[in-house]
Amino acid sequence: MLPVYICEDEEKIRAALKEYLEKQIMMEGYDMEIALCSGHPEEIIKAVKESLGRGIYFLDIELKGEPMDGFGLGQEIRKLDSRGFLIYVTAFKDLAFETFRYHLEALDYIVKGNPGKLKEGIRHCLEIITERMRKEKGEEREFFSVKVMDVVRHIPVDEIVFFETAGRTHRIELHGLNDRLDFIGSMQELEEKLGGRFLRVHRAYLVNVEQIGELNLKDREIRMKNGEKCMFSRGMKGRLLEKM
Repeated sequence: MLPVYICEDEEKIRAALKEYLEKQIMMEGYDMEIALCSGHPEEIIKAVKESLGRGIYFLDIELKGEPMDGFGLGQEIRKLDSRGFLIYVTAFKDLAFETFRYHLEALDYIVKGNPGKLKEGIRHCLEIITERMRKEKGEEREFFSVKVMDVVRHIPVDEIVFFETAGRTHRIELHGLNDRLDFIGSMQELEEKLGGRFLRVHRAYLVNVEQIGELNLKDREIRMKNGEKCMFSRGMKGRLLEKM
């Protein structure tokens, strides 16, 4: 899990940044957490020393009354975390080019005068970081995104076992290796979206072919690798045998 550090000297802005970051992390299901939110650069440095891992840093540039500014803090962070993600959040747009002079390799520079643009900038940064981490780990996996209540979940497609109609109109239940989610959707749309990897074996079931363990032809039953069972219609017998 990537730790997120915030260093901002204005308490009101610091609280707003923390609240919005926590909301985005929760809604998008990012593998991140707020590790420290402070107005003092020494506290950030101390926390990073104790963590000794890759992190995400949202830093103000002008830190009033502190022994160093955001650029100095960025330099100290780089000594401890050379691969961390530095994002500068400041009211001084003209200072953006200073990050290059200090050789800080900042991911982005967000101007905090406009709340809407600030939120959009933060959202964009988190998306970029998540995508970079996936690529670095070699995770060129396909993800299925689904909204459950007010939270968007991203489930690896290869971890989905099957989809089942939940007995209520337009309700679908996702059976995964690590998740079981109920959401509003259409089996037909899912079938079209997920392509050949999934097979509509019954009007109530859309199964991941790669997760099929065995077929019970007599009872027209599919046993999935995780032990769960699905029914299949008489007309799907041939298709299933081809896929096995």
